Amino acid sequence: MTDSLKLLALMPFPDIDPVAFSLGPLAVHWYGLAYVAGIVCGWLYARQIVKQDSLWPGNRSPITLAHLDDFLVWVAIGIVLGGRLGYVLFYDFAAVSQNPVRAIEIWNGGMSFHGGFIGAVTAIILFARRNGIPVLSMLDIIAAVVPFGLLFGRIANFINGELWGRIAEVPWAVVFPTGGPFARHPSQLYEAALEGLLLLVALGALVFLAKALKRPGFVSGAFVFGYALSRIFVEFFREPDAQLGYLAFGWLTMGMLLSLPMVGLGLWLMLRTRVSTTSP
Repeated sequence: MTDSLKLLALMPFPDIDPVAFSLGPLAVHWYGLAYVAGIVCGWLYARQIVKQDSLWPGNRSPITLAHLDDFLVWVAIGIVLGGRLGYVLFYDFAAVSQNPVRAIEIWNGGMSFHGGFIGAVTAIILFARRNGIPVLSMLDIIAAVVPFGLLFGRIANFINGELWGRIAEVPWAVVFPTGGPFARHPSQLYEAALEGLLLLVALGALVFLAKALKRPGFVSGAFVFGYALSRIFVEFFREPDAQLGYLAFGWLTMGMLLSLPMVGLGLWLMLRTRVSTTSP
């Protein structure tokens, strides 16, 4: 492709201020709004699922609307704490070990999905046991709504011009303000489409059409498996974190490494429900 054609192929980066709006000295960022939108949309969607007893084992939901309302605080804390701790441990440990204060300097780093996942699962298990809810059923309903957060979060990454992709010559390549003069894959949008929209539709079909909630653990397994495959695929287009680079073979990234065990975990959860429902 000639240089002139490359220039014509580029998509201009949208001129969107990372700050959505300000209230006096308080600046509200799109990334923060994405977290709020993901949690609220997930909560509203989960309420609709809980109301339909016919979707659950024994035609009765083990989770009430009051449970979902109470769980909002638990999951918000789990996601934020887990996401931040995960980023520090998986992506920024060397710098934090030299300067521990950096762990709370959120402007010097971001959030890790894998850390947020662990934090959310921990919150789910603790909340379910405290309230006498089957853990797998609680995991299932949260898994069904998580793609809302992934969808909005990745769009916010794109707006912020962060976590961009590798250098590319595709017609939809974007020159990000922080990515140098090179056109790059808008990998944030790839993730929004796969981990967010596609996974939301697929899990919705399992819940409402296949009645998969009657097999506790299956929806959770499908989410974990689907997310892991999507993340591994997109990692081939996403620029690895500068402080880590490629871990091995010239292509293996931390995102891939953390997602690989999730493939096995997701398959195990789905197969486990099949065995439990067919055994005498």
